[in-house]
Amino acid sequence: MSAKRKDRRGRILKTGESQRKDETYMYRYNDTQGKRKYIYAKTLDELREKEKLIQKDLDDGIDYSGGNITVIELVEKYISQKNGVRYNTKVGYNFVLNILKKESFGHRKVNGVKISDAKTWFIKMTNEGRGYSTITSIRGIVKPAFQMAVQDDIIRKNPFDFKLDIIPNTTKKREAISEEIEKKYLDFIISDNHYQRYYDEIMILLETGMRISEFVGLTLSDIDFKDKSIKVDHQLSRTRNGVYYIEKTKTSSGVREIPMTKTVYQCLQRIVANRKNPKIEYMVDGYSHFLLLDKDGKPKVALHIEKMMQRSVEKYNLMHEDKLPSITPHVLRHTFCTRMATGGMNPKVLQYIMGHSDISMTLNVYTHANFENAVKEFEKMNFVR
Repeated sequence: MSAKRKDRRGRILKTGESQRKDETYMYRYNDTQGKRKYIYAKTLDELREKEKLIQKDLDDGIDYSGGNITVIELVEKYISQKNGVRYNTKVGYNFVLNILKKESFGHRKVNGVKISDAKTWFIKMTNEGRGYSTITSIRGIVKPAFQMAVQDDIIRKNPFDFKLDIIPNTTKKREAISEEIEKKYLDFIISDNHYQRYYDEIMILLETGMRISEFVGLTLSDIDFKDKSIKVDHQLSRTRNGVYYIEKTKTSSGVREIPMTKTVYQCLQRIVANRKNPKIEYMVDGYSHFLLLDKDGKPKVALHIEKMMQRSVEKYNLMHEDKLPSITPHVLRHTFCTRMATGGMNPKVLQYIMGHSDISMTLNVYTHANFENAVKEFEKMNFVR
């Protein structure tokens, strides 16, 4: 019996596996048409993960090497290689897959899809009532799936590599609220017997710029009244099935300490003083003693505050002729960033407070200059009008 082949670390290699001179690994196999194919990897574990995907395709009779698979199968293959993604990302993947399964386009063969076909599909979905943001989400998954096929030499060109200007952009741009609208809203919150209890939560969002998931994830240990700082290093979310879970901040830049304004300091003190300590503190992935609790003593999640703000605006608009625009936690984040930017805060400092990994996000997405801001800048520079 011939000796079994091993790699340089003494591990037994399977049929088709080999270690190259540069210590990387190779696997050779025959596709469904009998053609010899090769894949490569830096480690043996990585190689065998790729082998599993290939074997699954071969077992299913899928001819990936010839592009003779459907768009659905291609997207499923792309998604299967995305490990360790966030819960909401997984939800997004399933959302797109469900749409593809309902669309005839999803059942087309990959090697027969042209750019004109992709454009026609987007236009069709737009005419059927699909929103611009939905189509953007679909493109955000289908395009890299086809790019994977290009990189694997399955197809020569990505049919989704085009600007999305073939359909109208119907998304509403999130705008920072003016100081006048802010005053009307806050005056209403303070005066309303029901909503006045949420004033502190609204003000903290407005004067820290925190993401709502970061805010609801705060624990008592994250609040430092001595140094007047708020530590942000995680987010709290909840699945559709009601399961709480902790995630890291959106990016590594999201880990930061936010200084408390005088108002935020006072609001946090009231929240801590009025917090009803439950008999058993709710524990989520090692975190407990959450700052914000619901009526059952469980941690609040984003939906609690989003719905509260939505209903408060609706109530105001029922009672007043001058209507308020949509005001959400994310609008308050926009508003904070815009106020700080137009107020002259150092852009790099603002980037840090917002938790942005790229300063272009701070300056181009979250700041909304208008005529009023321009006038103030003229006055600061002593320009005569």
